[in-house]
Amino acid sequence: MVTVIDRVHRAGRAAGNAPLLQVSGLVKSYATPQGPLPVLKGVDLTLSAGESLALLGESGSGKSTLLHLIGGLDEVDGGEIVLDGVRVTELADGARAALRRERVGVVFQQFNLVPSLTVAGNLAFQARIAGRYDVAWQDELVCRLGLSGLEGRYPEQLSGGQQQRVAIGRALAVRPRLLIADEPTGNLDEATGDEVLGLALDLIARTGCGFLMVTHSTRLASRLDRQVTLAAGVLVTP
Repeated sequence: MVTVIDRVHRAGRAAGNAPLLQVSGLVKSYATPQGPLPVLKGVDLTLSAGESLALLGESGSGKSTLLHLIGGLDEVDGGEIVLDGVRVTELADGARAALRRERVGVVFQQFNLVPSLTVAGNLAFQARIAGRYDVAWQDELVCRLGLSGLEGRYPEQLSGGQQQRVAIGRALAVRPRLLIADEPTGNLDEATGDEVLGLALDLIARTGCGFLMVTHSTRLASRLDRQVTLAAGVLVTP
């Protein structure tokens, strides 16, 4: 039986030097009482493995919508998303979920940790579901994220910065090809946010995955390799 992950590997080998992520002509609208509300009006975007990209834009510009579409959390109205050689926009719900589980790490502004699991349990959660749990890699994540000695604590016993470190570690535990983050430092003070982003960038460099981050902060965005702005439904370079 050919699985989604098999198709990813085969397509990725055939693609050669193709971008890790390629978004072409992406269109998305939402229904309102007044009729369809266009949010994305033909978005084009590429991202290479090992590259980091900041997505800027005003509130309500559709940044989170774009992130959710790329992560397979919602369906597009038109256009194409290709991730690691797989046409995400052609996958059914179950196949998109499998691809997201095995190949995409997601970090949100809200930490979304499982309150009944310890730090160690939260870190291992997604990796175990994907069948990719690696003790040595989890130990390295604990060390690099400054979580040593906290493995037995529960989320309510952690600071906001510590919880976000766990959320980043959980997303990276499966060694994803793409990490997407929606305002990952939005609930943190500036110093803690800087520290958390620095740790994330260090781990991303260690794994070689692509990194796409939504942020309102031009200061944080400047720390990534490239910056683009979503305005009037399309992406522009600031």
